[in-house]
Amino acid sequence: MNVIKSLLTAAAISGVVAVSSFASDSELVKKGEKIFMTNTQGNCLACHAINGKTVDGPGSMGPVLQYLSAWPEEALYDKIFDPYVSNPISAMPAFGKNGWLSDEEIKAVVAYLKTIN
Repeated sequence: MNVIKSLLTAAAISGVVAVSSFASDSELVKKGEKIFMTNTQGNCLACHAINGKTVDGPGSMGPVLQYLSAWPEEALYDKIFDPYVSNPISAMPAFGKNGWLSDEEIKAVVAYLKTIN
């Protein structure tokens, strides 16, 4: 009986942890979207349009962002932190290397970008 009680308790705790993880992921995505859309922070919409989403910005200088949900998170992070590592002639600024976005802010933008199909 104690084993069953322990298993049920563990299952309940796991469920709470999983739900709070989803909530924090959702908050991270919202924060990343705000950074993406805000011209005083990431201002990504100044150069990028998003496949399937209406963006209030020109979005014509950089590539249209699509299928990013398939990209590894590390690759997206690196591209935002310092795009010149993978593309020496990139017009995109190095948001992390220049200190314009913190590690936490870049992770939030990556979480948002991972929602783009």
